Amino acid sequence: MSDNPEEELDVLTDGPPGADWTLVLAHGAGQGMDSPFVAHIASALGRAGVWVIRFEFPYMVEMRRTGTRKPPNRESVLLERWNLVIDREFAADTDARRLLLGGKSLGGRMASLIADERGAAGLVCLGYPFHPPGKPDRLRTEHLTALRTPTLICQGTRDTFGKPEEVAGYALAPSMRLAWIEDGDHSFKPRRQSGRTWEQNLDQAVEAVVDFVSSL
Repeated sequence: MSDNPEEELDVLTDGPPGADWTLVLAHGAGQGMDSPFVAHIASALGRAGVWVIRFEFPYMVEMRRTGTRKPPNRESVLLERWNLVIDREFAADTDARRLLLGGKSLGGRMASLIADERGAAGLVCLGYPFHPPGKPDRLRTEHLTALRTPTLICQGTRDTFGKPEEVAGYALAPSMRLAWIEDGDHSFKPRRQSGRTWEQNLDQAVEAVVDFVSSL
């Protein structure tokens, strides 16, 4: 498999093209841009008036082509794809103050690595992987201490990648805010006994994103 991010670049879009805000949205490690999670979020934000552009990393494009599961590309390739999508899909003459970056898990973490340098108006992370499950000492938070881009992290209260009591002890930048999704796991899915549905939790996240965007 080639790591060349120029090979293919298909996108899905939601919302009004002339919207005030453009959100470029990346998928998580295991599922692509049309996963139920990403599709629900993108569609709901589109209905709320945000122009959403979904894309896929090279390894996911290869998975679709071959039907064979692939691990994520190395970080440099993932970031290349992020920058390529921004350069191609977000017109150079558009006000960068209206550009939002975001993604689920891996996609959001990669977005957080380039948000400052791209001058994004805001960053949205849907289930941030603060650490691998069961390995709380392997933190992925160093760059978050000095992040300047206004950031919203929506996190399930049962997320094994970072629970409330763990995240409370992290040194996060003042630019960051957290929205806790009740009884949600890493994909915001609640337990049946919680009395909540997955759709309710996804919509709670969407509402948090809309409120965040309105505050920018």
